Amino acid sequence: MAEPHFSNETFSFLSDLKANNSRDWFQANKDRFHQHVQEPAVRFVTDFAPVLGRMSGHFRADPRPVGGSIFRIYRDTRFSTDKSPYKTHLGIQFRHEAAKTAHAPGFYLHIEPGTSFVGLGIWRPDGPATKNIRAHIIENPAGWKKAVGGKRFRDRLELAGDSLVRPPRGIDADHPLIDDLMRKDFIATTTFTKKAVLEPGFSHEFAAVCSAGSPLVKYLCEALALPY
Repeated sequence: MAEPHFSNETFSFLSDLKANNSRDWFQANKDRFHQHVQEPAVRFVTDFAPVLGRMSGHFRADPRPVGGSIFRIYRDTRFSTDKSPYKTHLGIQFRHEAAKTAHAPGFYLHIEPGTSFVGLGIWRPDGPATKNIRAHIIENPAGWKKAVGGKRFRDRLELAGDSLVRPPRGIDADHPLIDDLMRKDFIATTTFTKKAVLEPGFSHEFAAVCSAGSPLVKYLCEALALPY
């Protein structure tokens, strides 16, 4: 049986980082970060690449620790009142080849003590993208229902994210899909326990979730005129 990608040490480092979120502590524990967080993430991305390629040839599994599929551990604190320098989770996103930011169709893995999950779809799209997605839902409601209503999808995922307080301008409040048209995020998620993440077969389970959610990602790509 294949070895698990992540370990108890992965979670221990992230817990310790949360309790000691300073540059001095991180520098003193940088070897732990590389060995138990960054290197396992690189292996995970590398191993998932052929699986992702079978789902779609237009998403990228880039194992580079900088500039690839693995989010930087360093926080951007320029516009935040929280000046903690480091993220206390590991984030990995398999993003569409046409994407330039995280706000694009993709498959995402989040590992954090007590809060590990898989997310897919598009989080917080910009104004034009949101407008196109809503227009696509109005023009092709059957496709939307099929994308998020299939048994494989419902067995593994649920729609999530933030929504508007009131209907978007120009959209009838009585539209049968008004709850979906009011979404700010077009994502689906499922959570995982630490025990599940540490299982040797976790990468297969992650792949199964991504496969179950691929109709939603494909639908969003269609809305944005992107190949899937």
